[in-house]
Amino acid sequence: MSTQCEIIAKYILPIFRSMLAKELVQTHHLSQTETAKKLGTTQAAISQYLNSKRAYKNTKQIEEFLPQIRTLAIDTAKKIADKKTNPENITPHICNLCTTLYKKTATPKTTKPKSKPQ
Repeated sequence: MSTQCEIIAKYILPIFRSMLAKELVQTHHLSQTETAKKLGTTQAAISQYLNSKRAYKNTKQIEEFLPQIRTLAIDTAKKIADKKTNPENITPHICNLCTTLYKKTATPKTTKPKSKPQ
């Protein structure tokens, strides 16, 4: 059984990084090299994100969350481009996404037992 954090790390974060890279390059007109520096990765990784060769495996499992991930990527890219935040400070945004997704998928751990008729 995978924990929520493992699922996020395996499926959500790569897609978020890809959307964030695309947003920085396509909307905010940063070069692939600038984007790579800001995201702490390589230009080659950014190129793969832009060409959807990285991060988009098994998206069926998380399809319902893609709009939320995209919204966070757009907001985060704007903050990075406007220098209102730096990549090191995006962790709280990601944690917020994880918390939101967890609340939507979590089921109550305990249920009140039904009383037996006497």
